[in-house]
Amino acid sequence: MQRTAARPLLWLAALLAVYLCAPFVASVPQLGAADWANVDWSATWSAVGVSAASASVATLVILLGGVPLGYFLARSNSRKVALLGFVVQLPLALPPLTSGVLLLFLLGPYSWVGKLTGGLLTDSFAGIVLAETFVAAPFLIIAAKSAFTAVDPVLDHVAATLGHHAGSRFLRVMLPVAWPAIRAGLALAWLRAFGELGATVMVAYHPYSLPVYTYVVFGGQGLPAMMPLLLPTLAIAVVCAALSIYSLRQKAALEQTENGDDALEPAADLTASRGDAADLRLSFQLRRRLGAFDLDLAWAPVTRRLAIIGPSGSGKSLALRVIAGLERNEAGSVQLGTADLSALPPERRQIGYMPQDYGLFPHMTVAQQLAFPVDADAASARYWLDHLGLAQLVARLPHQLSFGQRQRVALARALTRHSQLLLFDEPFAALDTPRRRRLQQSLRALQREIAAVTIIVTHDPDEAALLADEVLVVEQGRVLQAGYIGEVFERPASMRVAELLGLHNVGEGVMVAPGLVDLGNGFAVGTGDCGFDFFAGQRVMWRVASQAVVGSPGGAYEGVVEGVELRRGERYVRVNIAGVRLDVPDGDGVAREGDVWRLDVRGFGVGVW
Repeated sequence: MQRTAARPLLWLAALLAVYLCAPFVASVPQLGAADWANVDWSATWSAVGVSAASASVATLVILLGGVPLGYFLARSNSRKVALLGFVVQLPLALPPLTSGVLLLFLLGPYSWVGKLTGGLLTDSFAGIVLAETFVAAPFLIIAAKSAFTAVDPVLDHVAATLGHHAGSRFLRVMLPVAWPAIRAGLALAWLRAFGELGATVMVAYHPYSLPVYTYVVFGGQGLPAMMPLLLPTLAIAVVCAALSIYSLRQKAALEQTENGDDALEPAADLTASRGDAADLRLSFQLRRRLGAFDLDLAWAPVTRRLAIIGPSGSGKSLALRVIAGLERNEAGSVQLGTADLSALPPERRQIGYMPQDYGLFPHMTVAQQLAFPVDADAASARYWLDHLGLAQLVARLPHQLSFGQRQRVALARALTRHSQLLLFDEPFAALDTPRRRRLQQSLRALQREIAAVTIIVTHDPDEAALLADEVLVVEQGRVLQAGYIGEVFERPASMRVAELLGLHNVGEGVMVAPGLVDLGNGFAVGTGDCGFDFFAGQRVMWRVASQAVVGSPGGAYEGVVEGVELRRGERYVRVNIAGVRLDVPDGDGVAREGDVWRLDVRGFGVGVW
């Protein structure tokens, strides 16, 4: 079925391919009719030299200006810049003769530029270069713009947090990553400049370039005399076309190690890195408006291991970028210990920012990654290479590393500059469960050994509970609850918080009497000691421990089993009692949907607040 459906596409592709190849095939028999005897090889090679030299000079000019222009067009969202991008691409759509006429309006002997230069810019080598630059520049500009657009902006952000200013980030990160596509555009621009005829004829008929000389020979002596001139043209065209698609880079196979490769067992003496930073505390007030979204968060935790949890689109990642200085903080503040980070650009905040894929630079080896931070400490780099198990990987590129190895390289890179704040943006979101658990445990082991403040952004409550001592729960750019992990998980401030934390057996109810709470629809149960602190009629939140719900033939309550599920290998059933749904362990594994159970709810496991 697939072959039948694809056949029309194959015929269409073949039809165009045959047409594009046919002129080359048709020219082969004509070579025998070429007038080789009367070829003026001196003039021919002179024309080849003029074309090659002018195309090279024009391409250099295009390179120097076209790469920055492509970068500027890729980075800007301005309508004026978009209009500029449209205008600089117009030479692709213009007939070459029209391009030549436009250039004469600017450079011709009667224009103000021509009068100023005494007509030196026409009928000269300079005129050829200017004509070729105008016609060929769009090839490189488009290639550069596309290449820079394709580069993940996260790489620029990470480089900024590693101490590099904009110019350094462009030269050391953005340009090397985009260079393969730019190189292809550069070869095409050179080839277009080499073969330019129309604009060159209008602006600089002399000295002869190869296309102009070919045109002159054809007009004066006919097709047989022109045929020998095709050889250098075709040879040069083939070489340039090959260069535009050929790359010396060969991607090595991705080496993934599944058997313990992601595990981290740091040495016992890692505490030596803690120094005087053990008492660092982070506090912030973040305000940022992006379109219709408004971020307004404030938090002053007292511990070093922190988590921000919330649903997608809640502002978690934006908050991390504002803390890092990658987004503007509007009338807010970020304080780390005694240092006010608010007024500092990201390159001076001395932090480690790690996005989901850790932001390793694809063109740098592990050794180069660790040497990249502006203030990288070579001794610290050697230390972390050894203790994070990276010493044997220093010559590898990121695509040759497993996900766990990438995580350790990113950590080592941040720690080589003694970063006091480490920011992780959903670091394990793309991993399968076994690997995610291993890497979470590895990061937790490292957290115990370093003094840096760590913030984990996640939507996984279990991850937050493992990797943080305090948690900030956010939604739609606002704080829902903040506090110690145990307190927030034990007593969520609202049902929405309970839902985001994945809590079960939590709800809103009304105190019937001290020590007795109505969970809903008249389903009243006794509470623990805390229940006597509330008066009748007071609205409260409640939580029932799963172990406090016990099946019994003579139980006081009757419920219907609505569902069965597994959690971490343990079987739970959801029981509906008077419209209130409770999750209960099913150790016997005999419950089925629709079963009727008799249950008791023991007051020691019922909490209200």
